[in-house]
Amino acid sequence: MKSTKWVAAVPPYLAVWAGLFLFHSAWGAMLGFHAAILLVLIIARPHIPMDILFKAKHFKWILPVAVLCASSGFAIYYLFPFFSTAEELASQLDSIGLSGSTWPWFIAYFSLVNPFLEEYFWRAYLGSDTKSFYLGDLVYAGFHGLVLMGKTHPLMVLFALGCLTFVGWLWRQIYREQEGLLVPVLGHMVADFSVMTAVYLIVR
Repeated sequence: MKSTKWVAAVPPYLAVWAGLFLFHSAWGAMLGFHAAILLVLIIARPHIPMDILFKAKHFKWILPVAVLCASSGFAIYYLFPFFSTAEELASQLDSIGLSGSTWPWFIAYFSLVNPFLEEYFWRAYLGSDTKSFYLGDLVYAGFHGLVLMGKTHPLMVLFALGCLTFVGWLWRQIYREQEGLLVPVLGHMVADFSVMTAVYLIVR
């Protein structure tokens, strides 16, 4: 990938940072993140058909990937007490607008919309065919660090970044083997739903 293409990752990072730390809004961070991705793609106009999001060679991959991705929520739920307290996290999330009736809407949007935009952006547009580690895997994981910053122990942040770097590599390999993003998108949906549901159960 040309080094100049990495500039495309800057607007999404800035949008997440501004939403969380300037406007103190989870919705602002999420919608700004998606708007930044769309803006980059509109400007770049990549020659990657949108129907790549719905293609897969082997549908038998869907179930094992879904099970693996669902485990992320269970891991967060059971490991969280070792890294932080529910009371601290609840107050922090409340301060950015995640409380009460906003939770179901946020979880639904995060689970159903986010995977399509992220997979197309990180795996198709900024991805690579290499089987080895790729800087883009870490760049994909990195913006999650902004989300977690100050909300849990630094070791939890590092652990999450490590896991997400591996997940980015895994979904990229699945995309390469499947010649389509359907399996990564579905896995991403399950992961997002399980993670956000786990967080909701922790702080409710």
